[in-house]
Amino acid sequence: MYAEISYYLDSRFIFKFLPDTDFDAKLKINVDLTVAMPCGSIGADILDSTDQNVLQFGRLEQEDTWFELCPEQKLHFDGVRHVNSYLREEFHAIQELLWKTGQNTLFGELPKRSVIPNRDPDACRVFGSLTLNKVAGNFHITAGRSLALPRGHIHISAFVSEREYNFSHRIDRFSFGDPSPGIVHPLEGDEKITAENMMLYQYFVEVVPTEVNTFLQTLTTYQYSVKDHQRPINHHKGSHGVPGIFFKYDMSALKVRVTQQRDSLGQFLVHLSATVSGIYITS
Repeated sequence: MYAEISYYLDSRFIFKFLPDTDFDAKLKINVDLTVAMPCGSIGADILDSTDQNVLQFGRLEQEDTWFELCPEQKLHFDGVRHVNSYLREEFHAIQELLWKTGQNTLFGELPKRSVIPNRDPDACRVFGSLTLNKVAGNFHITAGRSLALPRGHIHISAFVSEREYNFSHRIDRFSFGDPSPGIVHPLEGDEKITAENMMLYQYFVEVVPTEVNTFLQTLTTYQYSVKDHQRPINHHKGSHGVPGIFFKYDMSALKVRVTQQRDSLGQFLVHLSATVSGIYITS
């Protein structure tokens, strides 16, 4: 009897896959990452399959900083990395808990730096949000300042020596859509450190539109899956490409509808009556 009451009071989530037909919607991307090169030596840009001018998407902000974290920041970042790793393993169980409570995040923003190093900044923080077309695209950070052109852009890297390249990076935020509870962003808390100057990092991201209907709210958001690959560029050995950090994203043809459900009072009474009758007969 206790089990029936507990089952009735609890709720469950039903996942359903449907074709995504909202082709004209816009896609918001939120970024906050730090690259181990000064802001004057790199450029961050985005291109999509429509070949629109990158200036139409808006601009990300850049801030000179230091790549090494202070103790409070390191404690916070290590916590995010550890928890996000656990969330990826226990994905749906934690998702349901966050959806039920309506809690958006488990961690706040990265704390302000409490110790200022006695040296010039050696890194660049790239952060902000862009509103994109809901089509495949490529967000990237490479050496050289970016120069916008009518149908794209170029990076002016002639003034940056290859010996100064360092694409080690740390991701504090990488998400799509507005903040929402229950969505795990796999890249947040990710860190890549390299001693190679000519390193190419590639992230292949599939974005999945998601509708969430709970007893507390109804919202539309996005979740994503990601695969990453890295390799050094060495033209003499046949490993060609451009060193940098590349996020290649594409939209899923299907969307996910998540609905919170609970048995009706009538169903509960039927189950409870059956349980009581079974106890009475066996006794």
